[in-house]
Amino acid sequence: MRALRILLIVVVILGALFVVVDRVAVHFAEGEAADKLKSTENLASTPDVDIKGFPFLTQVAGGSLDDVEVGIDDYEAATGKPGQTIRIDNLKADMKGVEFSGDYSSATAATATGTAMVSYDELLKTARSEPTEVAPGIMAKVVGLSDGGNGKIKVAVEGTVSALGIKQTVSVLSSVTVVNDKVEVHADSLPKLGSAAIAEDRIRTITDFQQAIDQLPGGIKLDKVQAAPDGVEISVKGSGVRLAG
Repeated sequence: MRALRILLIVVVILGALFVVVDRVAVHFAEGEAADKLKSTENLASTPDVDIKGFPFLTQVAGGSLDDVEVGIDDYEAATGKPGQTIRIDNLKADMKGVEFSGDYSSATAATATGTAMVSYDELLKTARSEPTEVAPGIMAKVVGLSDGGNGKIKVAVEGTVSALGIKQTVSVLSSVTVVNDKVEVHADSLPKLGSAAIAEDRIRTITDFQQAIDQLPGGIKLDKVQAAPDGVEISVKGSGVRLAG
């Protein structure tokens, strides 16, 4: 019995040591992965990397991690226009089936899903914010975006009747969707500016617009988008997503 007790104590101690070593190893690996991701994606700050699952060491031995979560506070995504970017806030991605090379220089996830936020101020940058003539003597531009409720965006349009020197601000509710990897804002109905009849295609050059969001980390793509109180919430997904290398 004494020998059995000693054996059990040894097993418990070894088990505890394994857990400690495993947690130290995963903490070190998370730090290394975060630094590598920061360098690869040219990030301004170090991202959060959380390697899920236990034990970590057996996953490493198998050459694949079951689940890795990545969080990036601020990410400057490309817009398709030279020198122009759009800030993506709180990008969180869940990577499944992450396989890495023998020297750990590269890692690729089988699939990835995630969420992020684009503020209305950032989205406003792509709207027609310079005065544009929509009818003889009538200029219009977008002056604000905000939450319209029920998944809609409220687009504030300012119209100016030059001859009378009158400014008028009207709002229209718009739907937001993903079309061809772009965030598209489309007015549900058109605002009336002044008393003149304005052709639909002319007013829609103001109210409707698209924003490309390109070169997201690892090659993930836009999937869905929905209006929220502080901006538009985007969902992303991808396969064969590169974490590093």
